[in-house]
Amino acid sequence: MSVSLPNGALVAIASGYDALDVMSAITNANPGVSTLAPSHGIVAGDYMEVTSGWSRLTNKIVRAGTVATNDVPLLGIDTTATSVYPAAGGAGSVRRISGWTQLSQILSSSTNGGEQQFLEYQFLESDSQKRIPTFKSASGLTFSVADDPTQPGYILASAANDDRLPRAVRISLPGGSVILYNAYISLNKTPSLTVNELMAVEVTLSLLAEPVRYAS
Repeated sequence: MSVSLPNGALVAIASGYDALDVMSAITNANPGVSTLAPSHGIVAGDYMEVTSGWSRLTNKIVRAGTVATNDVPLLGIDTTATSVYPAAGGAGSVRRISGWTQLSQILSSSTNGGEQQFLEYQFLESDSQKRIPTFKSASGLTFSVADDPTQPGYILASAANDDRLPRAVRISLPGGSVILYNAYISLNKTPSLTVNELMAVEVTLSLLAEPVRYAS
């Protein structure tokens, strides 16, 4: 059994992206291997935002594996199930993330949403209901951040709040694992005012896709 504390985790928001690279295909493999244009410039270890014809993959933030010319493995992405990832249906584009800015002075965090929803039904001849899982509700993260509008992370969160463009968010855990999100970022600039407590604002992430996690 392995347990860990989040103490020392670092949260960073993408502060820059390269131009879009066309992704002409992705293999049905583990991991899936994307084919990019010759001028892609992606190297192993780069983080990318993926836009794909596969709904389970699009909007995810992934890490590049060992690159072979124009073939770039999408680490952690298993696309072998053709019922979910139909053959020849994954084409789209990628954007390399060129920079990160730390969101510092986080006091606490909480998650919301993501609950599994169900279709419940009952046959006339049955004395009990059955259910089928349908969809999961929209999910997000909320960080309580010490109120300091001079911090670079606060400034970037404010810009994301205003332009309403998705941003990648990376959480680097102290054990070396990394969790990647793609989200709309909202900033409530009205600080809390509670006696004997730090003034704090709320940064909310509205997630566009399930997170991708890489072990240390």
